[in-house]
Amino acid sequence: MHPGLPTFPAADLARPVAGAHADPRSLAGLACLEHLPKEEVLGSPLEDEMPPGLLLDGRFRIAETIGRSAMATIYRAGDEAVDGSSVALKVSLRRIESDPMLHGRFEREARIGASLRGPGLLRFIETPGRKSRPYIAMEYVDGCTLSSVLHRTRPLPEAEALRIASVICEALKPLHERGVLHRDLKPGNIMVRRDLTLALIDYGLASEGASDDGMLASLTPVLGTPEYMAPEQVRNARNDARTDVYSVGVILYQMLTGSLPFESGDPWLSAQMRVTGDPAAPRSINPAITPEAEEIVLRALRRDPGERYASVASFQSELDAPGLVEVSGLSSRLVAPRTRLSIQGTPLLAGIVMGMGTLAALVLLFLFLARHR
Repeated sequence: MHPGLPTFPAADLARPVAGAHADPRSLAGLACLEHLPKEEVLGSPLEDEMPPGLLLDGRFRIAETIGRSAMATIYRAGDEAVDGSSVALKVSLRRIESDPMLHGRFEREARIGASLRGPGLLRFIETPGRKSRPYIAMEYVDGCTLSSVLHRTRPLPEAEALRIASVICEALKPLHERGVLHRDLKPGNIMVRRDLTLALIDYGLASEGASDDGMLASLTPVLGTPEYMAPEQVRNARNDARTDVYSVGVILYQMLTGSLPFESGDPWLSAQMRVTGDPAAPRSINPAITPEAEEIVLRALRRDPGERYASVASFQSELDAPGLVEVSGLSSRLVAPRTRLSIQGTPLLAGIVMGMGTLAALVLLFLFLARHR
């Protein structure tokens, strides 16, 4: 259900939900998280999906499928080495195992995940010994994704949206302190536990340190979600902590307005729009948003990384004290995005599209000549 734009009482906007004195790791007290919805398993069962009851490598008893992605199937399983306690198993798809690049990403996720510790991060479980197939064992999160919450209720009250964004920033701190970038932040990769704490999931695109590994390939469902990518990812430019700041800004924009900053049914067009222009001012979509909250989200979504928050810590400090934010008038200086591919703005995207057009023209020419011999 996507309700219309609400009118929030002024007192509701002033509630100190995002206050600096709140537990920075907890989402307790947010009305939008009362009665968490049950997470639905999307997609149809795959041919190589493991059935309930199967014992994997003599240790993990498959209970049910709890998630599917383009790279893996996720199961809830009982760990028979630890009294049958529930764990999550992320099992690589067979076709991924035969692709060196994608299999390498799966192995990197396992390596990075095992090295990280923090209350907002998944706990990875050691699985020594030889495996019958590639998989990652992780803490099982009893809860739902932020995506499910937003599907049920959006836009969110401003104070609650700011609070959730603040807790996401808090969860990112241990990653960035270790030099790790998540690079695939979106509501579907943020779990809300039943105890109303948060967990970041899916480190399949994470990188260790600032990266020049542009993510043009992320325009496919296998490697990412273009709607949440930063402009420098589209440009194939250097990524750093500000890349994750941008993605959190997209999530905040979505929570505040009920819409994505650059909505398009075409991922290529969505990617191009964030490189060439700015999103619509949040208050033009939801007039209930305060100027201070609008300023915060627009700072996070600046196209130039140098104009964004330098870190998730500086972003969080303004999320926690919106009343102290100085409104600079960013909303009056926004530039509408171009909807045509630019060779200068996105040379790789434009080059691929032009190459595909040239190839199509050659195919048509071949067919024409073959027919008129």
